[in-house]
Amino acid sequence: MQDAPRSSPLVVGVDVGGTKTHVRAVAGDRTVADHVRTSSGWRPHHPEAAAGRLAALVRDALPAGARPSALAVGGHACETPRQCAAIRTALRDLLGVPVTVVGDAELLVPAAGLDRGVGLVAGTGSVAVGRRADGTPLQIGGWGAVLGDEGGAAGLVREAARAVWAAHDRGAGPDALATGLLTAFEVAEVPALGAALEGATDVSAQWGRHAPVLFAAAEAGSLLAREVIAAGGRSLAALVVRLAERGVAVDDVVVAGSTVLTQPRLYDAFAGALAAALPAARPHPLRVPPVEGAVALARALL
Repeated sequence: MQDAPRSSPLVVGVDVGGTKTHVRAVAGDRTVADHVRTSSGWRPHHPEAAAGRLAALVRDALPAGARPSALAVGGHACETPRQCAAIRTALRDLLGVPVTVVGDAELLVPAAGLDRGVGLVAGTGSVAVGRRADGTPLQIGGWGAVLGDEGGAAGLVREAARAVWAAHDRGAGPDALATGLLTAFEVAEVPALGAALEGATDVSAQWGRHAPVLFAAAEAGSLLAREVIAAGGRSLAALVVRLAERGVAVDDVVVAGSTVLTQPRLYDAFAGALAAALPAARPHPLRVPPVEGAVALARALL
């Protein structure tokens, strides 16, 4: 791989997701480096450790002797401006270049080529972000599968289990959703689902991986599954509504995440609920990698 031309500033964008980290370096209109690594070891609540890991990733990705002119990072679980600022300061001290650090969902709007709007993610978890007119960032949701993440994979599985338990308590026999969950969690009967879910050591990952069971059951005719999906769509729309209520412009909603973009039933439920609640809001499925948003933010630093 050749070094970047001297006349073109080298900018680096990093998207640290829940499972993978995408590093992209661009000089002018040319991609100089494009690497995907695991996000294992990402510790956003420890700024020095997070900055050290990011600096090592950038150095490893760039050609020998190359030095970035600016760097932007979207970090999973970077949940407050103070936390992001601490990582930014530590990273700037390590690399000696302009740096910005935001939550990973904030990459969606610039990745879509927009100046303002809402970023909505529904993958393993769910979160919506936006900025008020004065630039103040706001995050709604993203509280993890135990307390929230409605509409994300793990939250959907939690709600599916609740629906199955409620049906069992009403005396209904197991439907396609119940039998699918029993198989997925390797238990023999509905009452045993509680212990199976509570025994997860990584709740988001271990619950979320079973979300396909919910969508398969819906296709098989399970009314319980279809209602859980519909409720998940309404919950995702509610995240955007809360941002609007707090002064965020919601005309454009950029949607990303492995769950909502690969499951048409969930996307349609979200889009329908959004149209009902906020008729002027336009959802836009993101068709490029979110790291494009980090590259755009890095360019804006120059």
